Amino acid sequence: MAVPDSIRCIFVDKVNDVPQPSVQNIAASRFPQGEVTIRIAYSSLNYKDVLACQGHRGVIRSLPHVPGIDLAGTVVASSDPEYAEGDQVLVTGYELGQSHWGGWAEFAQVPASWVIKLPDSLSLFESMFIGTAGFTAAQCLQALQRNGTVPSSGPVVVTGATGAVGSLAVRLLAQNGYQTVAVTGKPEQADALRAIGASQVISREEVTAGDASRPLQSAKWAGAIDTVGGTILSSLVKSTRYGGCVAACGLVAGVQLEMSVYPFLLRGVNLCGAASADCPSDIRVDLWKRLASDWKPGKLDVLVREVGLEELLDYVPRMANGQVAGRIVVNCQK
Repeated sequence: MAVPDSIRCIFVDKVNDVPQPSVQNIAASRFPQGEVTIRIAYSSLNYKDVLACQGHRGVIRSLPHVPGIDLAGTVVASSDPEYAEGDQVLVTGYELGQSHWGGWAEFAQVPASWVIKLPDSLSLFESMFIGTAGFTAAQCLQALQRNGTVPSSGPVVVTGATGAVGSLAVRLLAQNGYQTVAVTGKPEQADALRAIGASQVISREEVTAGDASRPLQSAKWAGAIDTVGGTILSSLVKSTRYGGCVAACGLVAGVQLEMSVYPFLLRGVNLCGAASADCPSDIRVDLWKRLASDWKPGKLDVLVREVGLEELLDYVPRMANGQVAGRIVVNCQK
């Protein structure tokens, strides 16, 4: 299948000196080159994509730009013998949607080293239903298990539980037998969170309650997956039980961690980061195999929506304002 002369995509460029995303047909010759050419079936919406739409220099290097840190589709051409026309593949992380134009387009060319063959038990849609968000949630679960936090250890709390990473983390924990406590600022989503496995739903205020100046707080949690950062993360670390693990993967609530070292020295708490973009290829492949088998998330239909490129533009500002619950999967041919 030949790549058309122009490619329909979400194109971010400055309008009156303000970054503005719009659906456009852009000459294929303007897109970055790579060994593998993919007809993109699906992508997804992530917070980093929202920042790319805003021209955030911590995410992208220059405008114009095509966002989309995830993509899944079919190989239409490859100069690398590892991939053949017709192979179904996915790409998440690396520089996709950052320095390299991303997955919010009908086609993309990417380096062969970024490409993963789609596991047999995953569809293209399912792989983007998981995407970077699910991959990050899996990294967090892996960190908990690596540090000895198992279902019998006690409750594990997930912050930002209605978000993309949070909702998938809730589901992965529940499927693996953990008592999962979901934290959200959207009380109207409590039933949906229970439907995907949360045993308890609490407010953000319940996490941060207490004297913030205290170096330690009442030990409540066996572990935590934090998707927001800031004061909530410090509260979680202070209130984690002896030997517990907190896996951190977000910063929407702040980038500073203001606390003492007492939780680490007196309770042996482990604080682990989840860095999905630069995860080594061998670890990445192994995690995707798990996400296609025993860790494959189910029962998330209540928190998933499929949209086309035009409709996607409505969700970008909504996610920026914290008004999106669950996972948005993008049909790039729609």
